Amino acid sequence: MAKQQIVAMGGGGTSEALVAEVFALTGRERPRVLYVGTASAEDPRNTLIMYDRARGRADLTPLEFFPWPPDDLRELTLAHDLIFVGGGNTANMLAVWRVHGFDRILREAWESGIVLSGNSAGMICWFEAAVTDSFGPSLATMSDGLAFLPGSACPHYDDEELRRPLYRRAVDDGFPPGYAADSGVGLHFVGTELAEVITLREGATCYRVEPGVETPLPARLVG
Repeated sequence: MAKQQIVAMGGGGTSEALVAEVFALTGRERPRVLYVGTASAEDPRNTLIMYDRARGRADLTPLEFFPWPPDDLRELTLAHDLIFVGGGNTANMLAVWRVHGFDRILREAWESGIVLSGNSAGMICWFEAAVTDSFGPSLATMSDGLAFLPGSACPHYDDEELRRPLYRRAVDDGFPPGYAADSGVGLHFVGTELAEVITLREGATCYRVEPGVETPLPARLVG
């Protein structure tokens, strides 16, 4: 059976050190990386950043859904070693994906052993539920994620001051327990189990958030 892996990053951009860690999980010297920038309306600036991160390390292909996705969407997706999802509006991104069946293709990719990753929107989309600013400037909970991973997730835990109290309160009130990640922190899941936390900064980590309790998890410093 193929090894199923997801690296969910809490935000703070696509740093070279974290991206290098994700590239290495593919087991290839020069992995084929599919970059999906749907959440940022396929902002070319974010695509250029990913090209910079991949230079000399990977072969990068941007996937665009506008004005429409490629005819060979499934074949194109499954021809890669890693799928990296950028940040932005998670709800809009999921709506576009579902219209075109990309959600089902992503599950097939994950089950076949293609590594999935991403930051911010690209972190929370893999979970059942999340905290998001997809619906306006105020934060809200969302309960229709892809559900590859159980429970909920919250990015930007230490760099957006309203995230922590809203997530803690939501979980206390019955929202699914889950994981909160500081900026520059990656959560490496094998199957649906958290295997390791990696961080770019001393003191930055991931937290397991359950009703009435928030538990910091040990993290390996990279970069």
